[in-house]
Amino acid sequence: MSLIRSKNTEPELLVRRLIHAQGYRYRLHCADLPGKPDMVFPSRRKVIFIHGCFWHGHTCRLGRMPKSRVAYWEAKINRNRERDKLTLRRLRALGWQCLVLWECRLSKGTGLENKIIQFLGSRTTAHLRLRP
Repeated sequence: MSLIRSKNTEPELLVRRLIHAQGYRYRLHCADLPGKPDMVFPSRRKVIFIHGCFWHGHTCRLGRMPKSRVAYWEAKINRNRERDKLTLRRLRALGWQCLVLWECRLSKGTGLENKIIQFLGSRTTAHLRLRP
């Protein structure tokens, strides 16, 4: 368990490279927001979470429950899922838009790049400021 990383995971690095290559800039693991989102776009009021399928209880092949200590893992993963729901509700209440990306859906050909661009919007419009 001590070798499990919560930051800079391979799925997270993949998404960060893709977003940076598109010209978007972001902050990482912003501690002053609920849930410390993986990527924060302050000027757009948008955040991205990159969830590992196992740790966040996704219903895919990567989210399988271990065969040993089943009660422990079910309780742990259920707590993670409840915390995720609460975090998203709190962020939305603060006026942030949220996107959750699952580890299993980060492979090529899944439309990941288009989904991110659609969520973030144009790179130029968020930075235009009207002067009074």
